[in-house]
Amino acid sequence: MSVVLLGAAPRGEHEGHAHKPDEPCPHHSTLEAAGVPVSLADCRNCPNPCEEDHEEYPKRIEAMIDTESEMLGSVKPYRRQIVISTGKSDWAHSVQDVEDSLAYHLAQAETAARPGIPTPDTSTPGTPQSAISELRDLDAPAPGPAALRRTASNLSRPFTPALPSPVVGIFRDNETHKVSVLNGSHRSLSHGDECDTVLVFPDYKVVCDVSRDPSGARELWSQQVDPAVPRMGALEPQSSLRSWVIPYACVILICSHRRRDVRCAVVAPKLENAFSNVLGREGWDVHTQMEELDLEGPPLEEAVECEGDREAALLAQMRALEAHEPKRALILKTSHIGGHKYAGNVIIYMPSGAGVWYGRVSTHEVEPIVQTTIIGGHVLPPLLRGGVNLVRPDCKKLNDW
Repeated sequence: MSVVLLGAAPRGEHEGHAHKPDEPCPHHSTLEAAGVPVSLADCRNCPNPCEEDHEEYPKRIEAMIDTESEMLGSVKPYRRQIVISTGKSDWAHSVQDVEDSLAYHLAQAETAARPGIPTPDTSTPGTPQSAISELRDLDAPAPGPAALRRTASNLSRPFTPALPSPVVGIFRDNETHKVSVLNGSHRSLSHGDECDTVLVFPDYKVVCDVSRDPSGARELWSQQVDPAVPRMGALEPQSSLRSWVIPYACVILICSHRRRDVRCAVVAPKLENAFSNVLGREGWDVHTQMEELDLEGPPLEEAVECEGDREAALLAQMRALEAHEPKRALILKTSHIGGHKYAGNVIIYMPSGAGVWYGRVSTHEVEPIVQTTIIGGHVLPPLLRGGVNLVRPDCKKLNDW
């Protein structure tokens, strides 16, 4: 399979994230040919200079943002990306170097479990082989229990390496064994003070009661994070971990790591406010902290006795998030994800398993992102850095099943 390496854009091509209205982004046809659901919609709806109430970035920050080099392809493939609860929006320079943190212990657990594999690099950010390729369009009639069980059976498939995508930066979660570890701004919902709550993407699960010590990290690794573990997780009966489907129709991650780079730290709160306002106007319920998970019903480990039924329950819960009204979005700040020069850096995850990486996002681009990507299920090529599971057979939108 040939791989398309996209070279640097001509000087000024990305300035203002704009292209001529009658000319598509130069990458549009390449992405479309690869099966990515793309849109020709403008990335900015407001005039330039802006006449609306969008919060501007300080001039000194704008001057520090790279508007010239090629963004597409600046994301390295990963099997899983996890986000650990800290309740903070800034962290030490390298989160995995902080002793007695879960990120630190998890790095040690991975090293022990995978001898010869370098310690994870949080700047180069996967989920198991999932049922996505066999899931049907949301507009089709809802499948019955038997069909759900057949589809969900793929959630327990072991890791099988996939062929690389023809476009660099666009990848399937099973192309690699790499794991990305981030800290997040969400507070722990675990029962113990010494336990953390971890989001797992693109699996779209939240794991509670993870002890912030070596044994807790080993358990998290073996039960939920190890690339060999399927999307359902290992679900060992003796495990103390509890997991749920993330109860939101989308999760928006915004890099805010000041001790790595001031650009993301300055733009993150402005983007958080902009996403909250635009989603609110669209009728969404927006949270910046997770609600108590016990309100969502029993954890997956206790949902049903039969493994096949448990997998079907997981799939049914994920599909139901799209139908829930009002829809809910979770916005979190995270530690370094790489590419600070492309601030603001935003990752959007969906229950379907898709994850879109956008760069050079300002408050002016938020409304088109919400309307086109989060609601419409299509990618805006001029803002795209890369993405996971964007190409799925028989799916015309990111939020299709």
